[in-house]
Amino acid sequence: MTVAQWLTIWQRDFLGNVKPGTAISYEMQVRVHIVPTLGEIKLTALRTPVVQRLYNQKLAQGMSPKSIKNIHGCLHRALDMAVRIGYLTKNPTSACILPTVRQAEIHPLDTPDLKKLLESIHGDEYEALILTAIFTGMRSGELLGLTWDCIDFENGIIRVVKQLVQPRKKGRSFSFGTPKNGKGRTLTPAPFVMEVLKEHKKAQVELRKAAGPAWDDGGFPNLVFTHPDGSHLSQPTVWKALQKILEKAGLESHRFHDLRHTYVVNAFRAGDDVKTVQQNAGHYSAAFTLDRYAHVTETMRKESADRMQNFFEAL
Repeated sequence: MTVAQWLTIWQRDFLGNVKPGTAISYEMQVRVHIVPTLGEIKLTALRTPVVQRLYNQKLAQGMSPKSIKNIHGCLHRALDMAVRIGYLTKNPTSACILPTVRQAEIHPLDTPDLKKLLESIHGDEYEALILTAIFTGMRSGELLGLTWDCIDFENGIIRVVKQLVQPRKKGRSFSFGTPKNGKGRTLTPAPFVMEVLKEHKKAQVELRKAAGPAWDDGGFPNLVFTHPDGSHLSQPTVWKALQKILEKAGLESHRFHDLRHTYVVNAFRAGDDVKTVQQNAGHYSAAFTLDRYAHVTETMRKESADRMQNFFEAL
C-alpha cells in the first residue's frame, strides 16, 4: 500500500468525527501538498527524513510556518491512525522538527479610532452587525450564523451555538457548523447591545413585509443579519462593508477579526478578569487568552502601578 492509497482510505473511513471544514482542509493538504511528493512511497517505507525534507522544501519555497504546521497536522493524524490499526509500528512524523509559528500581531482599534468608527456606522445597514461584533467579541461566522431564537431579550442573553460555515471548494454550499472550539457559550452583552438588536429586528420585520414573496432566506431561516432580501451574508461581504465604513471614517484598513480583538482589549481595560474574558470570547483556555493578549495585561499592570502611585501621593 502506498502513502496515497492509505490517505484515500483514511479520508473515506476515519474522518467521521471531524467538522466538515476540517475534512475539506485535510483533503486540500493531501491533494496539493502531500500526495505529489510522498504519494508513491510505500506506506511502510515512509521515514522521518523524507517527511522532514518535504517540510523544509515548503519553507524554502516561501510557505508560512503555520501552513507547514497544517500539513504536518494532517499527515500526522493520518499516520497515527495507521499506527493504531497496525499498518505501521510508529509514526514517522513524530520526530519531525517544525518551523516556529509566530503569532500575527493583533490590531485592535484604539479609543479615538473606535469613536470615529461608531460615529461613521450610525444609520448604516451594517450598524447592528458591527456594534454586536465590537461589544460581544463574537467571531464573524458566529455573527453570520446567529438566529433570533438564540437571542433572549427578556433575560438579556445571546446563546452562541453555531456558526455559518463558508465552503472552501466551488460547488459546495454554506452550512451551519459548531463554534470554533466545538462548544457553545452564553453571552450577557451590555444592555445597549440588546436594544440595538431589538431595533434591528423591527427594521428586519419591515424589510420582510416590503419584500413579500421576494424575501428569500436561502435555506437559512431566522438569521439575525442578512442582505435586504433575506439571504445570508458572507465573510467577504462584511469585510468589504467594514472597509467602506473605515474609509468613510478616515481610518486605516482592519480585518473584521480586529473587531473581536477590540472587544477583548476593552473588556480587560474595563476590569473584566481573565476567566470571564476567556469564556465570553470562546477561547479554549484562560492560558491562551493570557498568552494572546499578554501585551494588554502588561499595559494593565502599568496602569495599576500608576494608580497605586497616585494613591500613595494623595495620602
